[in-house]
Amino acid sequence: MTINKQKNGTSLTLAVAGRLDTVTSPDLEAVLKEELNGIENLTFDFSALDYISSAGLRVLLSAQKQMNKQGDMKVTGVSEIIMEIFEVTGFSDILTIE
Repeated sequence: MTINKQKNGTSLTLAVAGRLDTVTSPDLEAVLKEELNGIENLTFDFSALDYISSAGLRVLLSAQKQMNKQGDMKVTGVSEIIMEIFEVTGFSDILTIE
């Protein structure tokens, strides 16, 4: 998995590529812990994400909870496969997906 960060003032975009699973989700968690201070707009770009596991979903849920307190969060570039996972797990109701 690779994570490309793009910070612009109080906005942060994280482009996540590859597999977001038990092995890689701690990496994303670490980036979020380091970068979320003062962020009002968080965007996840999943256009190159191949797979997300329950561990990855947990990181997204944690980020959403934090952003509910300090701003907005959205997920973009969601493939059919990832969208299906979001729908089955109910995350499509929790997340803002564009």
